[in-house]
Amino acid sequence: MTGTASRIDSSRPHTARIWNYWTGGKDYYPVDKEAGDRIRELHPGIGDYARADRLFLGRAVRHLAGTAGIRQFLDIGTGLPSADNTHEVAQRIAPEARVVYVDNDPLVLTHARALLVGTPEGRTDYLDADLRDVDAVLAAAGRTLDLDRPVALMLLGVVIFVEDDAESYAVVRRLMAALAPGSHLVLSHTVRHPEMPDVDAAVAFWNEHGTPRLTQRTPEAVARYFDGLELLDPGVVSCSRWRPEAAGPAGEVAMYGGVGRKR
Repeated sequence: MTGTASRIDSSRPHTARIWNYWTGGKDYYPVDKEAGDRIRELHPGIGDYARADRLFLGRAVRHLAGTAGIRQFLDIGTGLPSADNTHEVAQRIAPEARVVYVDNDPLVLTHARALLVGTPEGRTDYLDADLRDVDAVLAAAGRTLDLDRPVALMLLGVVIFVEDDAESYAVVRRLMAALAPGSHLVLSHTVRHPEMPDVDAAVAFWNEHGTPRLTQRTPEAVARYFDGLELLDPGVVSCSRWRPEAAGPAGEVAMYGGVGRKR
């Protein structure tokens, strides 16, 4: 194997592939299914919060492309393509919307090149880059997006892989600092929660057996990513409770998210 394919390791479970398995996809290996099933034994609600995170993405993008009038999206930590990817949701509302996906997983890259195709009026691009390499991400994204105009920065379930708190906050601040006023941050993060102790066991299992390692943070720590931004209602909450569209109560999940606007 050469190039991207040679970087795919099918011997160890990987978060993007397990997430794909939990959300009903088909792009995973037996080792990913085995680990996913074991994690689900430890934390039976894991599939619920994987789906809640995905639905949160859709609601946030619909708000941004609709009410907020955003026409540019920078989605870092894309994950494997699934139903209602960022460009699909945005371009249904605004066919001219431009979306740049960023990930450093070789399997994601392979599928993205084949599947993430947008409308003729808009543009969809994919970057093979790491979240931490802020300058490279911005330079490459700037070839598709106009960074002097508002951009929605999408960081769903990705800063969990930056273990150091100071570094993780700094990365988000640097990205937002480079974007124009009127830009938005959409971020979700798995949390430690006293009412969900089984999440801790699932994370511990993952960090022992899977790759890459992930870091839990408290809901208060997740809210700090939005410091200096205008936090949209209802704030940083369980992803299932961020402007739910279905009638009835939304159950709490251990994935919190929010949307903030840069003044």
